[in-house]
Amino acid sequence: MKNVLLVFLLLIPTLVFAEKAKPNPADYTVAVHVQSSRLVLFCGDVTGGSSVCTWEQHLNVIIDGKKLEIQPAMAKNLLRVGDYKAKIVKDDTPNAYEYQRVYELLFPDGQTRQYSVVGEEE
Repeated sequence: MKNVLLVFLLLIPTLVFAEKAKPNPADYTVAVHVQSSRLVLFCGDVTGGSSVCTWEQHLNVIIDGKKLEIQPAMAKNLLRVGDYKAKIVKDDTPNAYEYQRVYELLFPDGQTRQYSVVGEEE
């Protein structure tokens, strides 16, 4: 029993620091053109009368000919305008007049980040 526990404890650092598998670029077939990128200061009230402010990234993009606004769950840096590849990781359409969609963008260095659609225009 002690040997099993010892082996498990020795494997924990290996599992924690294991490198995430690199994404396959062939899976990213959606063309995303970032037209504008901006950081917006968002302040929300918390209990006790104080507020907490964070920077949010907003991107105006064109995907499949549609003008969309997307944003990540969290980002501190401004994304450069230009062309990226993406894939859809969530597409929930409960009815014909509304939807939720999340894209995962692939960056030149192999990193990825998920962006939710938060706006649409004609």
